[in-house]
Amino acid sequence: MSESQSSEQSHSEGEEPIRYINLYESDSKVYTRKVKGYFQRLRRYTGIPLLLGFLLLPWLVIDDRPAVLFDLTEHKFHVLFVTFWPQDFILLAWTLIIAAFLLFAVTVTVGRVWCGFTCPQTVWTLMYIWVEDICEGDRNKRIKLDKQPWNLEKLMRKAAKHALWLLIAFITGATFIGYFMPIRDLLGGFFPSISASGIEWHTPAVAIFWTFLFTAFTYLNAGWLREQVCKYMCPYARFQAVMYDKDTLYVQYDEARGETRGPRKASEDYKAKGLGDCVDCSWCVQVCPVDIDIRDGAQYECINCGLCVDACDSIMEKMEYPKGLIRFTSEDQLENGHTQFIRPRLVGYFSLVIVMIGLLAYTIYNRSPLGVDVLRDRSASMYRVQGKEVQNVYTIKINNMDRKTHIYRIELHGELPFELKNYKPVPIAEGEVFTLPIRVAVPKKFITSESHALTIHIIAQDNTEIAAKEKTVFMAPKPRK
Repeated sequence: MSESQSSEQSHSEGEEPIRYINLYESDSKVYTRKVKGYFQRLRRYTGIPLLLGFLLLPWLVIDDRPAVLFDLTEHKFHVLFVTFWPQDFILLAWTLIIAAFLLFAVTVTVGRVWCGFTCPQTVWTLMYIWVEDICEGDRNKRIKLDKQPWNLEKLMRKAAKHALWLLIAFITGATFIGYFMPIRDLLGGFFPSISASGIEWHTPAVAIFWTFLFTAFTYLNAGWLREQVCKYMCPYARFQAVMYDKDTLYVQYDEARGETRGPRKASEDYKAKGLGDCVDCSWCVQVCPVDIDIRDGAQYECINCGLCVDACDSIMEKMEYPKGLIRFTSEDQLENGHTQFIRPRLVGYFSLVIVMIGLLAYTIYNRSPLGVDVLRDRSASMYRVQGKEVQNVYTIKINNMDRKTHIYRIELHGELPFELKNYKPVPIAEGEVFTLPIRVAVPKKFITSESHALTIHIIAQDNTEIAAKEKTVFMAPKPRK
């Protein structure tokens, strides 16, 4: 039996025919409707500060350097008043773990509000939609504009939209690279200087490449791949549902109140006709940036942006119905009329996050800007006998991770009267790793065994709080009986 005959037979028997769709592209272009309301204002209050912080931080200067700069060539990571080094990678891993657990805690509480309000993909997508609204008009005007044949007006509107999209994308790409290279040098280098020797570019080619690469990806993600990024590319959409429980607050449609849906006049007795509060206006679908119908139930594509809540509330207000047909609520609230906000899982997540944040803050506050490594000379003899003394040679690596130049002194502590030979302190600049050999001596008469514990202290002369110590071993010949 052929595939067409099988399809016709299934259809004739009353079964729903199979519908094939392409999973990685939209069935049609999504035209979002502009809406005003509480959650739209809330998104503005949360998104704008984050956006301004992203754009302005590379321009701020602290101690003659950008406030935030990840200098990969120098292996320095400047974050406000603190400089981190590759040795501090564990702190970065710790920070990412805290961020993950905080995201889990927020998801258990109020669903995917991170995606709906502060995710960069959402913020930039809504910014691009705002540009569309300015250049091409609201939803109905955009649909009409796309259907009409090309003319001067359509060309100008489309050109203006894409020009602004590219401008925003370039600002985004340049700002992002500005976290890895001083942004003033980056942007200044985009304009070449002309001299007798020719045209000179002052910005490295690799920085220009990455700037335009991030420009292109921003333009594509926010302009052309909006809902595909949230639906198919974002891994969080795939596993966030396992963190929900029956008391998690997320956007839901009150089916018991809304069904049966259908159009009606505001003045008529719709309940006598067996209708619910849903007027089937489809505004909740038209405002959705990922193009889903929340009335079909919980869906992994939903980013909990609340736009459908604002749209539905505006219709309920016009119809003089109670608001909240679509709202942030829990399954338990819809089924049993109550929500248990404080629950063990939630308390556990937030308690763990608070403890980890406290430990991280304590570690950073007590972090020493001095790194020391001590390596004892492991030659064949392991020690030297010079007259009445036994000597060991050590190689000391001093890493000055402070923002100032320091002169460090060396102190020896142990069970023997250790003496440092021929050490002359020298200034060690910020970020410098200084390696030097030192010679430690002990009179033979004090030797009692073949090895003795030795602690080497490195202390900044101008600030004794900047100090570090390393334990090692002093080797000596076997004492005679």
